[in-house]
Amino acid sequence: MASARAAPAFCRGTHTMEVPMELFKQNRERLCERLRKNSKVPKGAIVLLQGGEAETRYCSDNEPLFRQESYFHWTFGVEEPDFYGAIEVDSGKTILFPPKLPDSYAVWMGRLLTAEDFRVRYGVDEVCFSNEILSVLKSKKPSSLLTLYGLNSDSDKYSRPAAFDGISYFTVNKELLHPEISECIQSDLELQVLRYVNKISSEAHKVVSMILFYFIFFSLFGHYCYSNGGSRKMSYTCICGSGDNGSVLHYGHAGAPNAKQIQDGDMCLFDMGGEYYCYTSDITCSFPANGKFTQKQKGIYEAVLKASQAVINAAKPGVSWVDMHKLAERSELEALKEIGIVNGDIEEMMAVRLGAVFMPHGLGHFMGVDTHDVGGYPEGVQRPEGAGLRSLRTARTLEKRMVITVEPGCYFIDVLIDQALNNPEQARFINRDLINQYRGFGGVRIEDDIAITADGMEMLTCVPRTVEEIEAAMTEGRGNQQPLPQEVKQ
Repeated sequence: MASARAAPAFCRGTHTMEVPMELFKQNRERLCERLRKNSKVPKGAIVLLQGGEAETRYCSDNEPLFRQESYFHWTFGVEEPDFYGAIEVDSGKTILFPPKLPDSYAVWMGRLLTAEDFRVRYGVDEVCFSNEILSVLKSKKPSSLLTLYGLNSDSDKYSRPAAFDGISYFTVNKELLHPEISECIQSDLELQVLRYVNKISSEAHKVVSMILFYFIFFSLFGHYCYSNGGSRKMSYTCICGSGDNGSVLHYGHAGAPNAKQIQDGDMCLFDMGGEYYCYTSDITCSFPANGKFTQKQKGIYEAVLKASQAVINAAKPGVSWVDMHKLAERSELEALKEIGIVNGDIEEMMAVRLGAVFMPHGLGHFMGVDTHDVGGYPEGVQRPEGAGLRSLRTARTLEKRMVITVEPGCYFIDVLIDQALNNPEQARFINRDLINQYRGFGGVRIEDDIAITADGMEMLTCVPRTVEEIEAAMTEGRGNQQPLPQEVKQ
């Protein structure tokens, strides 16, 4: 008797996680359920999404590694470019439209997949090639095509609605889909993938920090994630700052590449996360380059750790994320007051936004198929005002199944220090002589990924966090390591 065909799934090797296509089927079902409850969505509507397109590097024929458009991936799990996908809202029936490639592609790209191949691979009801999209959709006689158009509140860019030759034949609505699809909070299967990619990324962080010995190959993190976890891509450009570069919030971009050699005595700030099947992680570890905290480094690190732990202990459904940001600021200012960097009444400091001098960014962001995931500012949620607060990537009340980062930081950024010292309302709280001793220190950020549960939160990240844990891990990791021979370094 022939064995039953295995359920379709994504996997990067037997040692990596198997992601069932059931995840995307459930996503489509959840989306259709929301749309059916929306009285503005007419009977007979069809969702139509367009996937990412194949690109080449400038005018060359070099093809960068393709990464699917996030909404399309969330809905269909398709890896290849140039697809369309349709869902009948009333029934949930799904049709994929892959590109019709010429036979000559088979010489360079391997056997061309058939419609049946794609149907089985992605677990959908029907597959027709994209050159048939007009005739197929006409045969469905939809009351409306729901296409995706809406503002991403992190990038301030708009999603691109699906388009094809002949779409003008249909009634198209670009307003109804985006608010609904953006509110589909993580499912159980999605949380499993996020747990997995966080585990892999956490282990990679441990490896990087444990072998650091005044030099580092920044590719090691990516190599570990890929070879051990199947994470072919990083969630974002790694931020690897040491010394004063730790105060550059997005250090590592093209204008400020990871070029500084790490020195003995530097504080390091490594913000790195792997991506698995488009699901992301985002983890920051801060530690001393030589494995031992100085008193100055310990004081700042524990100030940030105190803020992180305060938020993690308070996070649960019904809590305002704005209040969590303020809690982190308040906790950090209390610790800085103990060090002597600031003096005076904490609430008065909060009133003049002194916390934003040391933590100018928001406390965290939603995470899922994008590092800065959607849903931060849906209709009705207003961005708060005030330094630091206006940088929050969401001002929502936490709900069960939301996945969000907790990333308080403390940075000594010259331009912000100078502005504060020239602002009488803020300067009166600052120990001018002491804060000047921290110029060039850089910064500390501690970033963990959490999932909100029914009565609290689940920690997805697993890395050493206390001073004692970090020092012990780095000592253990370097026990058998030797620096590169001088002739090799030269």
